[in-house]
Amino acid sequence: MDASELAELRTMYVFGPAESSTWGLTYEGIEAKLRERETDTFIRIDEGGEGPVRGSVMHFGITLDEEDLEGMARLSPEGIAIEDCTALAAAEFVKWLWGSVVPEGSIITFNTEWGLEADVPDALVPDVPRPRLVATFLAHIEATGGLD
Repeated sequence: MDASELAELRTMYVFGPAESSTWGLTYEGIEAKLRERETDTFIRIDEGGEGPVRGSVMHFGITLDEEDLEGMARLSPEGIAIEDCTALAAAEFVKWLWGSVVPEGSIITFNTEWGLEADVPDALVPDVPRPRLVATFLAHIEATGGLD
């Protein structure tokens, strides 16, 4: 697969705090930051219950590079995911997390849906310019081994 094909691949990116740490997320805080960005974005909180996902989940919409995407957040385990997006959109999303949601100085870890399925461990998100961040995400996708 060439670089341009790899860059167009879409998966879910999952971001969370480093092990044994917290960002102190609240649904109210996430909603406020989302509404600062887009006043009319959709936000829904499901209380959970039966099924594979227990506990509450916040679903939301966000526009990145003029593309409407969906995400979700959980308080336990704490984290935020952006669904069906490219590495470039994921890089823009994580830059927004650092600037708006995650407390200054906090570490962000990441994985992808494919990485989770392949038991690839979470990795640290490097605090680097966007092109290097995209390269990090693309290298992760290649490491999942499911592209053949």
